[in-house]
Amino acid sequence: MGPLREDQITSYWENGYVFLENAITNEQLAALVDDVARWTDESRQHTEPYGDTLAGRPRFDMAPEHNADDPRLRRVASPVEVSDAYRDTMRDNRALDAVAQLIGPNIEFNNSKINAKQPGSSTEVKYHQDFMFQPHSNEDLIACLFFLDEVTLENGPLNVVPGTHRSALFDHWHDGVYTGAVSAEVEAAHVNEAVPIYGPAGSACLMHTRLLHGSAPNASDHPRTLFIAEYRAEDAKPLQVNHLPSIHEGEVVRGERTNRVRCSSYEMEFPEVPKEASFFSQQAKASTT
Repeated sequence: MGPLREDQITSYWENGYVFLENAITNEQLAALVDDVARWTDESRQHTEPYGDTLAGRPRFDMAPEHNADDPRLRRVASPVEVSDAYRDTMRDNRALDAVAQLIGPNIEFNNSKINAKQPGSSTEVKYHQDFMFQPHSNEDLIACLFFLDEVTLENGPLNVVPGTHRSALFDHWHDGVYTGAVSAEVEAAHVNEAVPIYGPAGSACLMHTRLLHGSAPNASDHPRTLFIAEYRAEDAKPLQVNHLPSIHEGEVVRGERTNRVRCSSYEMEFPEVPKEASFFSQQAKASTT
C-alpha cells in the first residue's frame, strides 16, 4: 500500500508525472522553510556564489539582481548535507513512498537541490530533460519537487510536456557547447503542449527523468521555492559522476541493497560536468549559441 491510487500510477506512466498533495508533514514544511529563510538572510553578506560542496563548487548561488537589500538566493546545492531538516525529509516522506510504488521496492537517494524564484526575479529554467545531465544504466529515476511555497500560475510554476518521457532524448549539446537545454526548435515544437503544475505548499510533483520540462520567471509578489530530491531504482547505476554529488548519494532509503544492475537501451552524448555554482550558468549559454 502507498499514497498513490491505481489510476495515479497509470497516469504517471502515461504522462511522466503525478501530483501529490500533503507530500510532507506540516512540521517538515515549517523546518524546511525556516532553513531557506536563514540561508536567504545569510546571502545578504555575499555578492558572489559561496560555500563549499564535494565537487569544489559553491553551494549557494544568487540571481543577477541579488543585493543586500533584496536578496535573490536561487540555488542551494545538496542541502541534505548542511541541514538536518532536509536530510531527514529526504529519508522519509509520502512522496518517497509513492516513488517506491512506481519504481521500487528498492530505492536509493541520487541528489538534491533547492531552486528558488524570488518575486520579480528573472530566473527561469529552459526546457530540458533531467536524464541528459545524469546517464544511468536504466531510466528509473524520479525527481520529487516539493513545494515550499504555494505555487501559482503567476510565480513561475513547473511546466511539463506530458508523454515526452516516452519519446526522444533531445540533444542538450549545440554547436559544441553543452547548454543544458533543448534547441529552440524542439522547445517551439512542444511548448504549446506544456501543462503547468501548481498547488499548495507541502505538495509535490513526481517527475520521470526523461520528461521535458521548464519554467518561466516569477511574475508575482510571492516567492516560489522548491526542494528537489531525486531518487533512483537501486539497480540503476550511474554512468558518469553525479552533477550534484553528496555524501548521501547511493543511500538506500527504501527496501534493501541487491548489488544488481539493470540496463535499458538508449543513446546519448555524455553531459558536461558543471564547473559553475549551478546549471543556470550552463543554461545561460543557450542564449549565445
